[in-house]
Order: sequence, then C-alpha cells, then structure tokens
Amino acid sequence: MSTARVLGDWGTTHLRLYRVEDGVVTDRLDGPGALSADPAGILAERLALWREKGPIGDVVLCGMAGAKGALVDAGYVACPAGLADWLAGPTRTEVAGLPVTVLAGVCGHMAGGVPDVMRGEETQIFGAIALRPELGTGRHLIVLPGTHCKWVEVVDGTLRAFRTHPTGELFALLAGQSTLTGPETPGEGTFEEGFARGLERAGQPLSGALFEARAARLLDGRSKDWSKGYLSALLIGGEVAAEAEAGTSVLLVGDGGIVALYEKALAHRDARAQRIDGEEAVLAGLALATGVKS
Repeated sequence: MSTARVLGDWGTTHLRLYRVEDGVVTDRLDGPGALSADPAGILAERLALWREKGPIGDVVLCGMAGAKGALVDAGYVACPAGLADWLAGPTRTEVAGLPVTVLAGVCGHMAGGVPDVMRGEETQIFGAIALRPELGTGRHLIVLPGTHCKWVEVVDGTLRAFRTHPTGELFALLAGQSTLTGPETPGEGTFEEGFARGLERAGQPLSGALFEARAARLLDGRSKDWSKGYLSALLIGGEVAAEAEAGTSVLLVGDGGIVALYEKALAHRDARAQRIDGEEAVLAGLALATGVKS
C-alpha cells in the first residue's frame, strides 16, 4: 500500500484538504476556516478519517493556516519574492503525530509605503507559473478574486508588487448586514440584470452610487437579487476601473462563479482576460513545496 500525502488550502472561511497518492488526488475533505476554535483538532479529525484508509506520510498546508492565532504562525517572506525565496522558510509543526509543513505568506510595503499581505494566493501564483511556464518570463498581471482580491505584478517569475481590494468582504457586509438590498419581498429583475446596471455606474463615487440598490427596490420594484447584482458590479467594476485600462491583459486565477463576474467587468473596460482554475493552481503550488527542507 502506497503512502499518501495530504495537501491543504486553509483559508479564512474554508478548509480544503486533498489526499494525494502517486501524484493523483484520490479524495477531498472540506472544513471550517483556519481561525476557528481548535484548528489542530479540526485537522486531526479529518486526518483520522483518511488514516483509516492507509498511511499518511506528511501534510503540506498554505493559506491562513499560517496566520497568528491559527494552526501555527508561519510568518511572511518579503516582496519581491521568487519561488526559491518563498520555499526557503516553511514552518514545521505536528498534528496527531504527523509532520505538518505550513508555507509562508508574502508581505511588503508597496507604492507609497502602503503595507500589504497575502496568504495562499502566492501558492496559486507559483502553481500557475508551473502549469504555464510562459508565465515565468516577462511581465504579467495576475488577479486572484476572492474575499480579499489580489492584483499581482509578476516579472520573470518573481512577485514584484501587489495590491489588495477587500471586495468580497465588502459585498458580504453590504448584501448581508446593511439595509441596501432591502427585505425578502417580491420584485423584478435578476442578479445578472442588476450586475449590468452596476457596471454602468462602476467608477462613479461609491458612496453616492450605492444607494441605488435600495432606492431601486422602493421606486422601481427591483428584486433583492437585482440589488445584490448591482452591488456586486459596483464593487468589482470599481476595482477593475482602478486597476485595468483598456487593452490590459489579465490572468484570472480562481473558481468559476466569481471569475466569471470579473471577466464581465474586465470586458466592460475593454480589457482582455484569460483564466486558470484556482484549485488546479493551488495543487500545483503545493506540489512545488513537497519535500522542501527548512
């Protein structure tokens, strides 16, 4: 019986574990975010399920598993950071008697001395370069949509600079905890139709544009879904307007639904977009880190 390796992407809200045997993913388990109570217990419980199926050699994790207050503080490497820089400082710990490697994030002070950090996205970026070697030469703009979207400048395979837009977090707050989308009452219009309207106003002063989500429900009979689409487009479209000019070429790394919204916003700006699946990228990045010596 072969010995399996466990690879994991442990973010703020979700845990995604992959059991890998002979380079092939044979099973997957999900779980709560890395800042949940007792992260070691959460991980141990899931590893126990897989140990019943056979031996596990080691575990390699990226993302918020390495944040303070999570599984272990894995620190950061400074930007600009190449693959060798990133792999130079993994943090080791042990869970349920198994060796666990937690990969570092990337940090730095960007233009104007603005501080910024990432955890997990660097794994997807280096994984994307492994999947598409042409990304290892020249300059590329890589965008990783999510709770905290990253716009990353990669030059000759090195992360040179990046900017974070907490667009996903803002949408969750506005759509879920504000009055802007209104009550659960009937109305007309789909999410997609609201998104199209939001793109029309994206780039206008945000505080003034936001209230249409509420007023359109009251005066125009719009649905809650329409208002959510409108808010999503205002936020994503405003982000894209700030980062991408007409003709800009962007590589999107992420999962289908959110990537599709960024594709629409980029097309509205006459920017060009390609995509790489986020799960494929993170697995490729984690594979680069297996067997790394500290």
